Amino acid sequence: MSRLREMYDNEIAAKMKEKFGYTNPMQIPKLSKIVINMGVGEAKENVKVLESAVRDMEIIAGQKAVITKSKKSIANFKIRENMPIGCKVTLRGEKMYEFADRLINLALPRVRDFRGVNPNAFDGRGNYSLGIKEQLIFPEIEYDKVDKVRGMDVVFVTTANTDEEARYLLTLFNMPFAK
Repeated sequence: MSRLREMYDNEIAAKMKEKFGYTNPMQIPKLSKIVINMGVGEAKENVKVLESAVRDMEIIAGQKAVITKSKKSIANFKIRENMPIGCKVTLRGEKMYEFADRLINLALPRVRDFRGVNPNAFDGRGNYSLGIKEQLIFPEIEYDKVDKVRGMDVVFVTTANTDEEARYLLTLFNMPFAK
């Protein structure tokens, strides 16, 4: 069992119950999934670029990535319908907690000039989105094998009803919010 999962089971749930006064244990917000998305715009000219992005994503997430395709044609972007334009991974359970632990404790502190993540990136329904500018902050990625630096979006989906509950939950997970 991962360290964050144990923290949630032992301390975090109790602190959430105490602060927000939940009467039922099922009311206590928890992390339900983490979605990692990487948009690869250059994939429309070169399919090999997408393959290397998928490989990096699979190394980071520890799970097979799914290739995402465009939903409609956009002439200005030279994109046709069903063209492969990115990849994503949805993490749940142990892999989710493992990834969150690595992101919060290993990867984010390695970001250059890091002052914390944006505390206002909540969507109003208790989900938190975070943009990462380069995949090199993850220790699993070898610098020599990277063909191009790519960014990705990480979305923490929680069962919280409000942003305040979700922010407190992520703070208890040691998410480094900027002051």
